[in-house]
Amino acid sequence: MSPTDPVRSAHDRRQPRLLTLLALGFVVFGAATAALFYVLQPETLRIAVGPAGSEDHQVVQAMAEAFDEESRTVRLSPITTGGAAESLALLGAGKTDLAVGRGDLDMPADAQTLVVLRKNYVVLWSPSGRPGKDSKKKATGKIGEIADLEGHKIGIIGRTGANLAVLRTILVGSGVEPDKVATVQFGTEEIEKLAQDVTLDAYLAVGPLDSKITAAAIAATSRSRGAPKFLPVDASESIALKHARYEAEEIPGSVFNTKPAWPEDKVDTISVNHLILARKVLSEAKAAAFYRQLFAVRDTITQRVAGGAHITKPETEKEAEPSVHRGAAAVINGTERTFLDKYSDYFWFALLLLSGIGSAAAWLRRYLNRDERDDNTSHRNRILAVVAEVRDAGSEEDLLTSQREVDAIIGETLKCYDNGAIEQEDLTAFGLVLELFNHAVAEKRAALQSGYADQARTPSPTLASRR
Repeated sequence: MSPTDPVRSAHDRRQPRLLTLLALGFVVFGAATAALFYVLQPETLRIAVGPAGSEDHQVVQAMAEAFDEESRTVRLSPITTGGAAESLALLGAGKTDLAVGRGDLDMPADAQTLVVLRKNYVVLWSPSGRPGKDSKKKATGKIGEIADLEGHKIGIIGRTGANLAVLRTILVGSGVEPDKVATVQFGTEEIEKLAQDVTLDAYLAVGPLDSKITAAAIAATSRSRGAPKFLPVDASESIALKHARYEAEEIPGSVFNTKPAWPEDKVDTISVNHLILARKVLSEAKAAAFYRQLFAVRDTITQRVAGGAHITKPETEKEAEPSVHRGAAAVINGTERTFLDKYSDYFWFALLLLSGIGSAAAWLRRYLNRDERDDNTSHRNRILAVVAEVRDAGSEEDLLTSQREVDAIIGETLKCYDNGAIEQEDLTAFGLVLELFNHAVAEKRAALQSGYADQARTPSPTLASRR
């Protein structure tokens, strides 16, 4: 076999293994890239809200647009529904991640609060009588307090059953039997119809203090029925204690009109929150990310929709119903866990896993390179055999032939070392054998040169006889 045959055979065996390792490297790189892309892409949360065109719908649409423009973590996908009840039903069925609903509606048992979208105040008032000569006088209507509502008829703005339920709660809390009070509900677009209905003795509206619907209803009834007399909910504190979804509040004086002042002074009432809700199963990280981003873009939302100004954080200091989601509560209370806190266990597990993978990779590399290691052993043995040949070499030409063969073996061994086929200790052992070869060559070359010199000094027999 020629000196280059071992080199060629080892190279032929190594080439497919290099291609395999290269292919594995591309697969690992591609998987890592795909995983990184998946982790970094924005999280899209579905949010159910309705009806279309309502203030809630407009706020959520503005919220989704602001998230798309300024957010890289969370995006919103609005689902338009017929109203809050339908939105909450979708949340309970798991068909949406978030939903907008009023706090006193029936909702899924595991629903939790993320954000207060707005606070709705219950406003009760009665007309003073038809406008006329006495319209400039102080309002002195038939109904002066909630206890006077018994036997009378109340017009409720909004056809939702929640408004009827809150009226019944107020009546019961104020000592009035709800069955002795007649009610009729009007759509928000039927304000003029409500104002012209002379059978009504009082009115109820539920909405923010700056609600255009409430303000329009008070103005319309004052034009047709006289100045409003606002009815205080004196039992607001006790109602709030008995019903966790309601809160005791005050309506400030002059909030609906300044001249004349409507109301003249602050009025006790109850409020109920309009909420953005999520199920308890929503991860803490997603809930916290949504909460942070919402308040980061709240000013942008407010610039587009005035209702954005009503967005506030839920109260975590007291027990509320529904309870605040742990993700939002962690951000509000400053107890949100850091990245390392949440994933430290995973980091340790990853380190152990990587250590195991490294050991397995080292074993696999040694297994795949077993032929190269065998070649390295055979190369050492071949050099040892060449050492014996060098000691029996009869000429300088024989030494050069042995050196050429060893040079080829050295080149192949260094390639195997660069490719990781052999370890440092294998290369050290190879170096010892190579050092032995070099000593043998040096000794033999010195012996040959000494022999040539002796032969040059010894006269030939023919020359001696002539002398």
